Amino acid sequence: MAYDNTCKYLAENYPGDFARWLLSIDTSDIQVLKTELNLEPIRADSVTFLQISNQILHLEFQTTPKSKTPLDFRMLDYYTRLKREYWCDIEQVLIFLQPTSSEIVFQTQYVDRKTRHEYRVIRLWEEDPTPLLANPPLLPLATLARTDSPADLLTQVAAAVDMIEETDERQNISACVQVLAGLRFDKSLITQLFREEIMQESVIYQDILQKGLQQGEQRGLQKGEVAVILRLLKLRFGAIEPEIEQQIRTLSIIQLEELTEALLGFNSQSDLVNYLANISVPQSNQED
Repeated sequence: MAYDNTCKYLAENYPGDFARWLLSIDTSDIQVLKTELNLEPIRADSVTFLQISNQILHLEFQTTPKSKTPLDFRMLDYYTRLKREYWCDIEQVLIFLQPTSSEIVFQTQYVDRKTRHEYRVIRLWEEDPTPLLANPPLLPLATLARTDSPADLLTQVAAAVDMIEETDERQNISACVQVLAGLRFDKSLITQLFREEIMQESVIYQDILQKGLQQGEQRGLQKGEVAVILRLLKLRFGAIEPEIEQQIRTLSIIQLEELTEALLGFNSQSDLVNYLANISVPQSNQED
């Protein structure tokens, strides 16, 4: 969930940079489309639609190739819905973040008897990091790009982040880098190169919390809040003890909301343990 929200944040806040990278178009006339595509809304958190002149750039980020609806069919489904509503050219780019040997990441079309629909696929681990390193909003993606020396690549990214002059942008890009770097690097190396307080001060950190809670409301509020809290705790403190994780799963919705706010002030996993020791588990949850 954190990875999806991070990629969506980048695409929606820096659409021009993604257009230059993927379409070789240099323009500021870009609109982020907020659309449910009518019919039955497709609930894919990592999807972004950018309207550029008479063209739509459909971006979808995937950490793994697993999907309840097959990805190739989903791309066709998006295409027909977008075409029906906007009737313009549509460029679809499916970006896989994490290396896998699954055949799905090598598929670039949907085929069913006489129906054939093509789309573009990017496997980040095969991408040249050079253009990503040269563009600050794309630095988080650079952490997952092709390299013979991952540690050196992350060091390059850290140096590039430090060169961002505007404070808020530097904080937000740094937070995004740390989130996505977690797919590839040990937390110890990430914290060695990046200051944790920068992540906590950034809007993307808050955005992960807020969007995660909104998604939780759609899929079952309690389950969604638990997932967000566990993800954020693991990003900050590494592996969480199974007993602590189970205790978090037994909390009420109100207690989960309070924990979500409180964890921003935690400096170590001990703070979490002490916090949980001072709250009571609802009786109804204890019986589940």
